[in-house]
Amino acid sequence: MTSATHSTLFPQDPGRGQYSAPPSDADAVLEGLDPEQRAVATALHGPVCVLAGAGTGKTRAITHRIAYGVRAGILQPNTVLAVTFTNRAAGEMRGRLRQLGAVGVQARTFHSAALRQLQFFWPKAVGGELPRLVDRKIQLVADAAAASRLRLDRGELRDVASEIEWSKVTQTVPGDYAAAVHKAGREAPRHPAEIAQIYSAYETLKRDRSVIDFEDVLLLTVGILQDRQDIAEQVRAQYQHFVVDEYQDVSPLQQRLLDLWLGERDSLCVVGDASQTIYSFTGATPDHLLNFRTRHPGATVVKLVRDYRSSPQVVHLANGVLTRASGRAAEHRLELISQREAGPEPTYVEYADEPAEAEGAAGRIRELIDAGVSAGEIAILFRTNGQSEIYEQALADAGVPYQLRGAERFFERAEVRKAHHELRAAARFGDNDAGLDEAVDLTSQVRAVLSGAGWTSEPPAGSGAVRDRWESLAAIARLAEDLARAEPTAPLSAFVEELDARASAQHAPTVEGVTLASLHAAKGLEWDAVFLVGLAEGMMPITYAKTDEQIEEERRLLYVGVTRARRHLGLSWALSRSPGGRPSRRPSRFFDGLRPGSKGASGRAASAGRGGIEFGTRTGTRESPGATTRPRGDRKVARCRVCGRTLEAAEMKLMRCEDCPSDMDEGLYERLIEWRGRTAAGLGQPAFCVFTDKTLIAIAESAPEDAAELSRIPGVGRRKFRTYGSDVLAICAGQTVDDQIDEEPGDD
Repeated sequence: MTSATHSTLFPQDPGRGQYSAPPSDADAVLEGLDPEQRAVATALHGPVCVLAGAGTGKTRAITHRIAYGVRAGILQPNTVLAVTFTNRAAGEMRGRLRQLGAVGVQARTFHSAALRQLQFFWPKAVGGELPRLVDRKIQLVADAAAASRLRLDRGELRDVASEIEWSKVTQTVPGDYAAAVHKAGREAPRHPAEIAQIYSAYETLKRDRSVIDFEDVLLLTVGILQDRQDIAEQVRAQYQHFVVDEYQDVSPLQQRLLDLWLGERDSLCVVGDASQTIYSFTGATPDHLLNFRTRHPGATVVKLVRDYRSSPQVVHLANGVLTRASGRAAEHRLELISQREAGPEPTYVEYADEPAEAEGAAGRIRELIDAGVSAGEIAILFRTNGQSEIYEQALADAGVPYQLRGAERFFERAEVRKAHHELRAAARFGDNDAGLDEAVDLTSQVRAVLSGAGWTSEPPAGSGAVRDRWESLAAIARLAEDLARAEPTAPLSAFVEELDARASAQHAPTVEGVTLASLHAAKGLEWDAVFLVGLAEGMMPITYAKTDEQIEEERRLLYVGVTRARRHLGLSWALSRSPGGRPSRRPSRFFDGLRPGSKGASGRAASAGRGGIEFGTRTGTRESPGATTRPRGDRKVARCRVCGRTLEAAEMKLMRCEDCPSDMDEGLYERLIEWRGRTAAGLGQPAFCVFTDKTLIAIAESAPEDAAELSRIPGVGRRKFRTYGSDVLAICAGQTVDDQIDEEPGDD
């Protein structure tokens, strides 16, 4: 599985567990498995616990286990239920099982499996129709707060919604909320009594409006199975063998549902890694995994430690991050052993400020892409979503395409829905479509349909919504190319079936571009190159992590981030938030004893040769070309030129607050936009590769009169100053310019 989220239907490299045709028999299913994976695949009786480290092929092991059992006649496919935590993971599992010849096995999320049962049994157990399921609870929470005469801003609404979710998955009723929060050492976003009041009003509103939320799906299913023995027996007669992936993330409510599904039986295989428990704030706990042998004394336990994902250098650092871990999860940590060839050492880079860190990461990514690494195989991972904007801007300045993970779902985008609809229509009625007359194969048929939706063979010159729409359609075109390579005679209807399956599972294809994601959102993914940024105290671990348990979860979160990288791993931090700020930050404590030059618990410096270290510029990147660098202590804190407030890193482009009034010369801005469009077209590049919109706004607001003034504007680096500086100054002076540009090599 990669960041590209390979198709669940298209065959891939057989070495990664994908087949162009199903294995010939049960024994063939076991071919290519290592000894531990084979032990998992052949352990088909009684309880089985698989402790699987990052990158050790756990999905491969459990899908081959199911397929081997089915192909050997030991398991009936319609009696097996495999559950996991995301639609994407469930879709991948179904695809692998199909490729292995285990058709008919159900692979679903907990919520999907429960909802299916709830819809089927509700008329019998309760009567009438199942109440409507609400997708988002924010509006209900807002109404509940209003009914409680409490005012919450949008951030507080999200926090209270999360508290309600936590309460329900831990089976905490409103009246017990305050005591439960205190017992769990949980820091409530509002006074616990207020949240309990909102929670109670929320439940009342749901009943009055005849709606349920996602947590209710599990709660109601549990209630029916507890109260109706006949229904419980009917479910148990259907599903007799269970496989649970990511078992360290199971909540008490999910465990209760699993127990009811099982009844008195023990045909259960669980897979997990306590060192990857990073969702305790949602109610997840590794206790069920760690206590499995206590609950099932006769269980078979298999440990997977052969890491097929990451280079020895990355694995060494990952193991090192957990060396000083404490607590129960640390007692069960797995020491990974890389099975890959050697790669470059992880790099540690220190920057003066956050804008410099963002530009440094963008520059290093530009180098990797120029060296042949696909942009889709690179990721920037950060602790909080609020850190993304400055990296979006830096990548745009460097001319690097990117995608923000966690944004609008791929199959919910308007252009994707339209293309999907038109492809389905073409598959049904293509014989009457003159536009498909000359399309002789699948690839050309899909391209012909997508052309009508706005796709072109070359990307548009520009960024923003136009480029985003093109990238979405281009991802669909690439899927068609994949299927055509795997099945040259595949009809358009087969491709539509693939899209339908992906849409149902929210299994999005690759949008070519560097991935920007939070560490939590990156779980389950991997890339050739990963940049972990913002790794300073206060962000890693995060400031609000106070208790030992919270600190240890932050350490595990960093471990997850490190293990997303296959070959290239960059780690960086900034000494201050903004240029000129006091350099008061220090690197994350989690690197003490690992980072060269740092001291470990014994006070000795870390051994050299375990990782390279680089120091980025300590004075930022916004000096005039050729200017003398000033000592860090002489620099001023960056302040808004309108109101004087200290600027956030993402506001540095405009040198003012986003909501402060602009004094932009509209005529100058329009001339700059027109010049940028002509220049980009002449270079055959997107417009943002010349200058981003924010940089042009900053130029139009300051109207620089000379080289020194222009070069001080954020976004006008050395290369762009040399390449475009004379043109921009001429436009600012009201002159016309010649659009012949000779692009110079090098970074800003």
